[in-house]
Amino acid sequence: MKKNATPAELGYRMPAEWEPHASTWLTWPRPEGISFPDKYETVPPVYAEFIRQLVEVEEVNINVWDAKMADWVRGLLMEQQVPLQGVRFHFFPAYEPWCRDHGPTFLVRNREGNRERAVIDWGYNAWGGKYPPFDLDDAVPQHVAKLRSLPLFSPGIIMEGGSIEVNGAGTLITTEACLLNPNRNPHLTRSQIETQLKESLGVKHILWLGDGIVGDDTDGHIDDLTRFVDSRTVVTVVEDDPCDENYDLLQDNLARLKTMSDQDRRPLSIVELPMPGVVECEGQRLPASYANFYIANERVMMPTYRHSNDALALEILRSVFPRHRVVGLDSTKLIWGLGSFHCISQQEPMG
Repeated sequence: MKKNATPAELGYRMPAEWEPHASTWLTWPRPEGISFPDKYETVPPVYAEFIRQLVEVEEVNINVWDAKMADWVRGLLMEQQVPLQGVRFHFFPAYEPWCRDHGPTFLVRNREGNRERAVIDWGYNAWGGKYPPFDLDDAVPQHVAKLRSLPLFSPGIIMEGGSIEVNGAGTLITTEACLLNPNRNPHLTRSQIETQLKESLGVKHILWLGDGIVGDDTDGHIDDLTRFVDSRTVVTVVEDDPCDENYDLLQDNLARLKTMSDQDRRPLSIVELPMPGVVECEGQRLPASYANFYIANERVMMPTYRHSNDALALEILRSVFPRHRVVGLDSTKLIWGLGSFHCISQQEPMG
């Protein structure tokens, strides 16, 4: 074996989110955290409903601060009548709950008839150093790899799970606003970042969109914009109101997508998703998007915002996920933390 071989050289790849899961990982939010200022008590019931949906189709692993938190969460889930048989707690503390970004990115490979897994341990700096401290959050992938006895690769660059979207067949979509932001990897050029992604995730083809939606403090994560729903089809959000701040930037991303192809040079199939209009709290524009859905085994959980477009977005996702049950879950409390169901979750593929 080549010394210091990259995951790609060893045959690993990042699987698509719809490939079979062993479990979903979550990090429970702390009352002392900064993600839900003055509204923490409204958030745990939202997590409970999300977990209720998940445990029907796969195991749920929850990172908690300590045993006291585990007991409290267990009690809440029992109170909400969420079955606990498929819920596991781990004392892997993190300051904030955004497991998509600080959690492990899992890789898979087929070797001698077996499906093997590994973990990527990206560097994590809380979206460009915005919310220190973040040392505990940064360590979560290491804990998970040790728990699962999996190989751990540490590329040595800053990256968040919400900033990358893959089709499992060789194509990755990301944004210039996030990955080229000097608050992440200022020493790397665009070409060098592409090389790192290809070596770490086993992708061959990288597509770049422009800006993220208004109110997104991650500097433009792709999981609020454009998502693969199969190997060559994406859903992408568009804003119908020309006076909305999101209109032009989403039109630009749509125009880019229309020129793009997959790893086999086949044009992308594009399905448009509406936006839920302006969602605000205390005068702050929040990054509400129907694209922040999570794909579990046989189920898709889509955030809703008590908007007339909720029903249309659900109808569209049901049409592109005919083998999944697509459910809408109220995200009006969760989005106060500037993220929704995809942001709080991280899939663990089947071994």
